[in-house]
Amino acid sequence: MTASETNPADPGPALPSPRRRGLFLALTAVALAAVIAGHRLIPNIAGVGSLVDSGLPFLGLGIPVLALAALLRRSRVALLAVLVPLVVWAVMFGTAWLPAGAGGTVALRVASQNLRIGNPDPVATVTALADTGPDLIGLQEVGGEIQGSAAGALRDRFPYRAAESTVALWSRFPIRDNAGVDTGMGWNRALRAVVETPQGDVTVYVVHLGSARAGDTATRDHTVDMLATALRQDPAQRLIVLGDFNTASTDRAISPLTDLLADAQADAGRGLGFTWPAALPLTRPDHVLYRGLTAASAGVVRTPASDHRAVTAGFR
Repeated sequence: MTASETNPADPGPALPSPRRRGLFLALTAVALAAVIAGHRLIPNIAGVGSLVDSGLPFLGLGIPVLALAALLRRSRVALLAVLVPLVVWAVMFGTAWLPAGAGGTVALRVASQNLRIGNPDPVATVTALADTGPDLIGLQEVGGEIQGSAAGALRDRFPYRAAESTVALWSRFPIRDNAGVDTGMGWNRALRAVVETPQGDVTVYVVHLGSARAGDTATRDHTVDMLATALRQDPAQRLIVLGDFNTASTDRAISPLTDLLADAQADAGRGLGFTWPAALPLTRPDHVLYRGLTAASAGVVRTPASDHRAVTAGFR
């Protein structure tokens, strides 16, 4: 035996110092902060950048995990480093829970709902939505028998209607000049209408943009660009866009639209306003965008039988 094997005073191999033990955690925390803050620098190859953008709020779940690991390691360096992503996340998303909106009397209330193709009870869905008190309702995935069922449930309270393919607009006020809008899908899945409100004309779009899947966002991105082109050319001063954009609020793909229009949820809502899937929302593909008005309120409503929650907004 060697001396070290027989000497009871031998301390054995040296353990890493607490500072070194926390170094990996500290570097991980800084890397997490960098991804949250600089997510749009990630190349959007095969939709990877868009996917990271869409799941961005959930990267914050890594912060308590890192904090717990730092406590278990008893590393002050790691604990201090965890503050970096915490501050970055709070600046980007924490303010969403602060009071927002201009307040005041609401002159125009709107709602939007993806009804879901194959909805087993569309009447229940639209009735619950109508009970929230909107003046305008935009619907998507209004196909086949659903269209007739929805029309029957809404016609008494919303006597005016415009429809194009699987999107439709119901209104308490007269509608004129409605037409389909080309979003580059080969068939119109969007409409434009002028609504004669008591406060004056408001141009309303109801849209259902192309779907996005992991590794394939080309169709969705093209429809976003086509809609942005239409909005850029639209002379209407007061304008609202309702619908399912298949694009999260944090996704870089929505920028062509949010560069032109304001977001009612961001301006007047509270929280992140997730809408899909309805049972446990993880993202927000449904939006109310606008210009020429003031958002006074915005929210999300759980309606029965649809796989999306509805979005609402009030304007003055």
